[in-house]
Amino acid sequence: MAGHSAAPGRSVTSRALGILDAFGSDCPRLSLSEIADRSGTPLTTAHRLLGELAEWGALVRRPDGRYEIGRKLWDLGLLAPVQLELRQVAAPFLLDLHTTIRDTVHLAVREGLHALYVERISGRESVPVVSQVGSRLPLHSTGVGKVLLASAPDDVVAQVMRSLHPVTRHTVVDPERLGQELVEVRRRRYARTCEEMSPGAASIAVPVQVERPSGPLAVAALGIVVPPHRRDLARLVPALEMAARGIGRELARSHEFH
Repeated sequence: MAGHSAAPGRSVTSRALGILDAFGSDCPRLSLSEIADRSGTPLTTAHRLLGELAEWGALVRRPDGRYEIGRKLWDLGLLAPVQLELRQVAAPFLLDLHTTIRDTVHLAVREGLHALYVERISGRESVPVVSQVGSRLPLHSTGVGKVLLASAPDDVVAQVMRSLHPVTRHTVVDPERLGQELVEVRRRRYARTCEEMSPGAASIAVPVQVERPSGPLAVAALGIVVPPHRRDLARLVPALEMAARGIGRELARSHEFH
């Protein structure tokens, strides 16, 4: 981001969007000075716009004085046609899957270099799950993320490979090893992780695909989170695949995915 010297002639809208863009998965909470620095907005202007954005609900000011994204933006994002339909279509399949396996179930889509979690049903076991509806987590360290990365364009894969960073001591940060894992994900059509995003949690995920005349299109990833000591992860794949196929079949009837 730019420093405190803001570009001349920027509109109020441009400055407000720049402030919102200062937030990210690596910095979900920022102070006034951090926001001003990351967005290239003068402190006085940033202070005024932050007040207006917080009043509207786009941001929330925490007790410690830092700001975070407000629920209003997430609520608006859910109205995006494709995402709204995805959640509505997937809901009964996620519920059926959760009823069957009783573990945390989540649905994610790719947003840039991150996996955006659009739905989640919590499981019965005390497993540390860092994903929440609306959270964005790295593609290379989550099960759903690896599934999405395996079907992403080559330029996206290249960008991820150049920016690998450890989240835990088990996170794969070697480009060659991750590349081999993606080959395996494409071959067996599911991804597995073990404590790569959160100690004490393992995950398995499959793609949600829509069949088209030009070939299948991966539109989302469906995953579950279980304790790392579980040895039957592969046995859960058929249940995941059945739910994913159901979601994909229903989505295929929508013009949004043609």
